[in-house]
Amino acid sequence: MAGRLLAEKFAEFAASLKFSQIPKEVVDEAKRRVLDTLGVSVGAFNAPPSVIARKVAARFPARDGASVILEKVKTTPDWAAFVNGVMARYLDFNDTYLSKEALHPSDIIPALVAACEITGTGGKRLVEGIVAGYEAVCRLADAASIRDRGWDHVAYIAIGASVGAGKVMGLDEEKLTHAINIATVASAALRQTRAGELSMWKGCAAANAARHGLFASLLARQGMTGPSPIFEGEMGFWKQVSGEFTIEELGEKRYKILETSIKNWPVEYHSMSAVEAALRLREKINGKVDEIEFIKVETFTVSHKIIVKDPEKWNPRTRETADHSLPYITARALLDGFIWIESFKNDKIMAEDVRGLMRNMTIEVNPEYDNLYPEAVPNKLVVKLRDGRLYEEEVIYPKGHYRNPLTDEELHSKFMKLASKPLGRKRAEQVIKLVQELEKIKQITRLTRLLSKR
Repeated sequence: MAGRLLAEKFAEFAASLKFSQIPKEVVDEAKRRVLDTLGVSVGAFNAPPSVIARKVAARFPARDGASVILEKVKTTPDWAAFVNGVMARYLDFNDTYLSKEALHPSDIIPALVAACEITGTGGKRLVEGIVAGYEAVCRLADAASIRDRGWDHVAYIAIGASVGAGKVMGLDEEKLTHAINIATVASAALRQTRAGELSMWKGCAAANAARHGLFASLLARQGMTGPSPIFEGEMGFWKQVSGEFTIEELGEKRYKILETSIKNWPVEYHSMSAVEAALRLREKINGKVDEIEFIKVETFTVSHKIIVKDPEKWNPRTRETADHSLPYITARALLDGFIWIESFKNDKIMAEDVRGLMRNMTIEVNPEYDNLYPEAVPNKLVVKLRDGRLYEEEVIYPKGHYRNPLTDEELHSKFMKLASKPLGRKRAEQVIKLVQELEKIKQITRLTRLLSKR
């Protein structure tokens, strides 16, 4: 790959990737990401942004299009990618990759499933697309942080989706390069999506980026060309968005999907260890949260920038802000002894008990924790009770982190908790079984039919 343009490097890797060459552990992780993404998608079916997206997509039925989860009518593939992507992302419960840029690689999966469906391809091709797309997304996240330049991380999702969708659709190296060029030229999205009070769009931005990546691949498939060199050019991505960077050889040493983490709780990932520490502390004080005089949280700089520093994170008024608020998440976990979907209902967010606990909380950066990030996501909680007793808990690798992964049984439990009611228990169990045998599925419609409305 030496001496080639970056888009060409991504395209060469994806075009040459074969299922038979992918290690079993990588295939298994790809299948686990599919199941996890489907679970969080079904769980978000009734969320307001999901409802809005479905209503718009319903106006554009397409008999030979792609499926929308828990709907009968198919729509155009780009709309299916968007609607299913909104559901996958809304609960902030899909997988995470932490590096110079933090993002959710599985945001590309709904677009890749739609690509499989419209091309009549099956499970092996979906796995290839996921592995190729994850390599692109995660290597970009390793290469450069763009959030401090004012750009949202979903720029990388658009590029990764074009790589993955192009692979799924069987594009050759030349057409894949053009798909990447088209996706990249319009991929930059403003970071305002995640600043201040967060709106519904927080859970939609990545879906829109993945939709754009699929759309670029569809165009390139028919011969559309894109601007080049898209990264290195005079007005390219490096000059306008990221700054110049290098990419390690793709797929070498260790596939990046193995370093992504599945969420155990529906919260912004940097707060995951704070939840675990809060639950342990609650046990230590026997649930007597009303006896807490103050709480001190020690975290790391990236966490502080994303989920602490904004005044709105200390006074959340929307679900989107609350699940990105370290003060709220910590207080809610202490109060209830759990964090789940209902933790972010409006009455919970606005309740005086959580507001009072947040007023008695301080959060500061521990420089030692900066040295551990992004390989770890450390948080420490210290509580002082009114009788003067101090308790503390520190968590470095929370459950679900790739160094402390969920077992298959724990992942299946998460899926069933989210999906068994909307799908019905029997159908939810069938989905688990089918995903476990994903490489045997000749056409992905076997899976999408199980997820459709009957």
